[in-house]
Amino acid sequence: MENVSEKNPVLEGEDIFLRLMNKEDTENIVKWRNSDFVRRNFIYQKPFTREGHQHWIETMVDTGKVVQFIICTKGGQPVGSVYLRDINKIDHKAEYGIFIGEKDALGKGFGTQAARLIIRYAFEQLGLHKVMLRLLADNKQAYRSYEKAGFVQEAYLKDEVYLEGTYKDVIYMAIIHQNSTVNAECIKWRF
Repeated sequence: MENVSEKNPVLEGEDIFLRLMNKEDTENIVKWRNSDFVRRNFIYQKPFTREGHQHWIETMVDTGKVVQFIICTKGGQPVGSVYLRDINKIDHKAEYGIFIGEKDALGKGFGTQAARLIIRYAFEQLGLHKVMLRLLADNKQAYRSYEKAGFVQEAYLKDEVYLEGTYKDVIYMAIIHQNSTVNAECIKWRF
């Protein structure tokens, strides 16, 4: 497969496609990350700024520590973002993150499809062995979506973070390459 730095991959699923994030997506990213229904599900809940996002692009995306995609409907409407962060080429692993930023796109399976696409990308394109994620334990909808995508729970950490005046539990989930259940028939690649 081709190297992500040499191409601009588009990962196509059944109802969505993923395209690499660019600087023009900053306005949507900031708007989405600051909306209450997105922010409350993140461990990092401080206000998201344009300057902070630019810093993220310069220090993480541009350096190859992060690969970030925009989730788009088949009609081309951007509805969220999915990414691999802290890409570790020595241990062949990364951390997964996602958010659906448009309320009318929630509950349509876009998150599960995006997860399956980026997992396959992580394993086949980046050569990773393991993709992990962290989520707040009370985010049951995300947990179910991650399970559908093939992630399994590895740890449950009590009172791990302090948010909004209370301690919250955090779940670690992961998917390992040889255990991947990604359905190859539903994914098309376009480079």
